[in-house]
Amino acid sequence: MKKAKTKKTISKKAAKKQFPAAGIEVNRRKEWRFELPLSTQIEGKLPHGLKFREETVLGNISSGGAYFCLDSGVIVGSKLNLVIVLPREVTEGQNVKLQLGGITVRLEEPNLKSKKQGVAVRFEKEFKFVSGKERKKK
Repeated sequence: MKKAKTKKTISKKAAKKQFPAAGIEVNRRKEWRFELPLSTQIEGKLPHGLKFREETVLGNISSGGAYFCLDSGVIVGSKLNLVIVLPREVTEGQNVKLQLGGITVRLEEPNLKSKKQGVAVRFEKEFKFVSGKERKKK
């Protein structure tokens, strides 16, 4: 009986030489993601019901969702409210914030140094632009 051959793995560098197209990253997302470090306030409830509010910076954002890091310990399925501070360069010098809600769809392991956890949120359809200190009433 012949022994089955094991597949030999090759390095990424060697793969690019042999198969140039294999080195191309494929993005299967529906929307473009933009790496915009926008200041954001996140509000929600923790699994045991305690409300939290945390300041963070977005890692990336698209029309369908966003990625950021939190200390709070949310779980997949958590409903979060985001208040994103828009840069004055795009709001004609006005103090404008984008207020929207979303559902946590993915979590990453906490960073060993900062203890912050990566959080991916899918936005709900409703959003609101607010100026100044105006806030959405709950």
